Amino acid sequence: MTLDIPTHRIPPQSGAGFTLSRGDVLVVIDAYGEQVSDLMAFAADQPDEWLSSGRTFDYNETIYLSTGHVLYSNRSRPMFTLERDDVGRHDFLLTPCSTETFEILYPPGTADGHPSCFSNLVQALAPYGIQPDRIPTTLNIFMNVLVDERGRVNIAPPISTAGQRLELRAEMNLIVGLTACSAEGSNGGTFKPIDYRIIPAGTPRDA
Repeated sequence: MTLDIPTHRIPPQSGAGFTLSRGDVLVVIDAYGEQVSDLMAFAADQPDEWLSSGRTFDYNETIYLSTGHVLYSNRSRPMFTLERDDVGRHDFLLTPCSTETFEILYPPGTADGHPSCFSNLVQALAPYGIQPDRIPTTLNIFMNVLVDERGRVNIAPPISTAGQRLELRAEMNLIVGLTACSAEGSNGGTFKPIDYRIIPAGTPRDA
C-alpha cells in the first residue's frame, strides 16, 4: 500500500468520526488481534439515508458479508463495496453496545461509567448533526457472531489476528463513525485499539 497515507489510531473503548468522498477506500485494521470495530455511515448530503443491515442482507442474500459484497443504504443505494477482507467473519445483526446493553445483559454493576460503542458513536457523529436516534444496527467489523440451527446467537471471540484488515470503497460521499468496541464479551475479554487509513480515490495501490 502507498506508504505516505497516515494511519489513525482509535484508542480502546473510544470512537472517531470523519468523512469519505466517493471512491475513497476506508481500511480498518485490527492492530493487535481479536478486537471488534463498530462502523456506521450516513449519506453526507442527506443524513436521513443510512447504512442498512436489512437492505444489505436482502440484496446480497446472505448474512455473512465478505469481499465483493455491496453494503446498501435504507434507500437501496450502494454505500460501500467490500474490496478486501482478511478475516471473513463480521456481524451486521447486532446493535452497538450501550448503557442498556450492560444493564440488561451483564448485570449487576457493569453499566456505571462503562464506555459503550453507542455513546462513542453519538459523540463522534454529533459534530455532523447526527442525532442519537438515527444510529441503527452497525456493521460490527471482526465480530464473530455464531447463529445456530434454532436462530440463537452466540458471541465468540473474534478470529482476526494482528494486522488483518477490511477495506471498504465508498460508493457515495459519506459521514462515518468508527469505534474500538467497548464490550468485553465481543473482544475475548480485552480492549485494544483499532487503526484505520483513508486512501483517497484514484490513489495507486499495490497488494
